Amino acid sequence: MSGCLMLGLMTWYFGKPPSIRFYETKQEEQLTTAIAPGIDMALDMSSSIAVKLEHPLQIELFKGNVYFDIDKNTPNQLEAKVGNALIRGSGTRCSIHMSENGNKHVAVADGHIKIHLASGIYQINAFEQADFNDDGISQHRLMADRNIAPWRSLQ
Repeated sequence: MSGCLMLGLMTWYFGKPPSIRFYETKQEEQLTTAIAPGIDMALDMSSSIAVKLEHPLQIELFKGNVYFDIDKNTPNQLEAKVGNALIRGSGTRCSIHMSENGNKHVAVADGHIKIHLASGIYQINAFEQADFNDDGISQHRLMADRNIAPWRSLQ
C-alpha cells in the first residue's frame, strides 16, 4: 500500500516534463514572436535560444542577439542564463548579446535587470549597458535608446 502511495506521489511530482522550445535563426533571417503572455522576443540573425515554460520563464542564450519586451502588467518574469550568469527582469525591455568568442553584453531600454554572477549582483537600469563575464561587469555606461538593439530596425 505504501509503495503504491509513493509511486502515485512520484508520478504526480514528476508526471509533467518541462516544456522546452528551441528557437534558432539562420544567417539571413530574424524572428519575432510571443514566448509567453506579456513577453515578446526578437531574435537576430545567426542566434539560438532555449525557452523553458515555467514560472519564472527560463531562457538560455547559446549565441547571438535577443531582445525582450516584457509588459509591465504581466505576472511573468524572465530568467535568462547566459554562460554562468543569470539575468532577471520583469516589466522591462532589454537586449542580450553573446558573441562567438564568449563576450557578453546587455543593454536596457526600459525598467531594469539584475545580473547574478559569482562575484555579486549588479543592476543595470534603463538607458544603460554593460559587458559582463564570470568575474563581474565592465564598461557600465549610458546609451541612447536607438542603440539598445540596432539590428531590430532591420525587421
